Amino acid sequence: MQDCTDVFARLSEYLDRELPGATCEEIEKHIAACAPCVQFVESLKKSIHLTHGLTPEDPLPPIPEELKQKLRRAFDDGARRRGK
Repeated sequence: MQDCTDVFARLSEYLDRELPGATCEEIEKHIAACAPCVQFVESLKKSIHLTHGLTPEDPLPPIPEELKQKLRRAFDDGARRRGK
C-alpha cells in the first residue's frame, strides 16, 4: 500500500514511466483516493510541461519562501489525513 510519502518519493519516476507496472498501479490507486496527491500531481505535471521549453542558459526564478512553506504544509496535511 502506497501512502503520500511513498507517492511523493517516487512521483518523478512514475511520471517518467521508470517504475514497474505493479508499482504504477499502486501509486495510481493511492492518487485516485487522495485529493492532496491529485493536486500535487497536477502541479508537478504542469511544472514539467512548463520547464520543457527552458534551456540551460535560462535562469530560474527563486521559489518564494512563503510558497515553499505552503507546499510543505499541504503535503504534511495530506499525509496526516491519510494517517501518517
